[in-house]
Amino acid sequence: MSAAGPTLPPAGSLPPGMGSPDGGRVRAHTLVTIRWLAIAGQLAAIMLVSQGLRFPLPLLECVAAVGASALLNLATTLARPANARLTDGQAALFLAFDVCQLAVLLQLTGGLANPFSVLVLAPATISATILSVRSTVVLAGMSLIAVTMLAVWHHPLPWDGEGGPLALPPLYVAGVWAALVLSLLFLTVYAARVAAEARRMSDALSATQIALSREQQLSAVGALAAAAAHELGTPLGTIAIVARELERDLGPDGPQAEDLALLVSESARCREILARLARAPEQASPAFKRLGLPELLESAAAPYRRSSGPEIVVEIDPGSDRAQMPDAAPVPELLHGLGNLVENASQFATGRVTLWLGWDPRYITIEVRDDGPGFPADLLPWIGEPYMSTRREAGRMGLGVFIAKTLLARTGADVRFANRPEGGAVVSLRWSRSALAGGSKGAARPVSF
Repeated sequence: MSAAGPTLPPAGSLPPGMGSPDGGRVRAHTLVTIRWLAIAGQLAAIMLVSQGLRFPLPLLECVAAVGASALLNLATTLARPANARLTDGQAALFLAFDVCQLAVLLQLTGGLANPFSVLVLAPATISATILSVRSTVVLAGMSLIAVTMLAVWHHPLPWDGEGGPLALPPLYVAGVWAALVLSLLFLTVYAARVAAEARRMSDALSATQIALSREQQLSAVGALAAAAAHELGTPLGTIAIVARELERDLGPDGPQAEDLALLVSESARCREILARLARAPEQASPAFKRLGLPELLESAAAPYRRSSGPEIVVEIDPGSDRAQMPDAAPVPELLHGLGNLVENASQFATGRVTLWLGWDPRYITIEVRDDGPGFPADLLPWIGEPYMSTRREAGRMGLGVFIAKTLLARTGADVRFANRPEGGAVVSLRWSRSALAGGSKGAARPVSF
């Protein structure tokens, strides 16, 4: 057994834009708004230093740099609708301009001696949260080049001191450069990891919601069919009565006798079909009744028994009291979660998958065992996390085990993954007897091993 991809839903059914930066995660309006705030702050700082503090400053050049940023913002606003989303490349170009514009301002106002030089970290940090790794690396490289150039090539720091412009010791400037470089590397890597984890979790939860929504849609179709059967029952009964009366009046030797007999039989057949549709689910299918756990395991394993696949068997702990055999309502979370684990185990087993069942007065334990290669030792602590997979075939997203774990946790199960000493993998599930007896979804608290 390994952390394989899901059976539900297929990749094509996920919402557009999930899982890819090129799907357009950020709106142009968002970046434009951030830049307007930056422009306002830059103008306020320039005016305060030049007019308020009366420090010497290349005012015209600084205002021109800020004006270029404002003009680009206006052009972006006019060219794109407010809700338009930027591609990864477009957003990278947008932020690359910000790196260049900020470098020009810092070059005019003291370089790394300027207290606002820390702002050069902002574009790369923003990129790490919304753009691809490639774009983030490019922007981080641009920021690194800008910081290095500012350390050796810049106008003097605006300062109205007695000895003229303030000249900081080279060792201090080198320290500021090192601090900015290390901060750039740390912030981009940290922001990228956190943002990627958040995106993976969001996509995985969306996939789970899609799977559950399909179950709800099927239930809605069943309710609609039952309502239609109820409404059509009366007119079909009327048709059957009229057909029988005509059959009696015309006699068995009439020219329409054969047609009337066919009409009666077909109307009876229709009424029988509608009666099955109108029957309550708990009456129509044993899948909606409470089942003993051995029967429930057989039901979960049945779709994956194939002549060409491994043998799938259900074993009951000989030490368990058969008189206290538990049962459970086969809710979709339980059936789909168990079925997903069985399917995953059957894909990696060499000859046998065992569904082991045991219970005592307090707890119920189910183990899904296989005789395959087992979980990779380096991935074992992360099995059950979204997008954690040992296989990267087309169409697989690495969500199968995560979805199974999430659904089973909703039933109150504590889920553990391990490797068997004799070889193969094992997934252990434990419930309190009250959790399964109640058949509640989402209310039960998982028990601990």
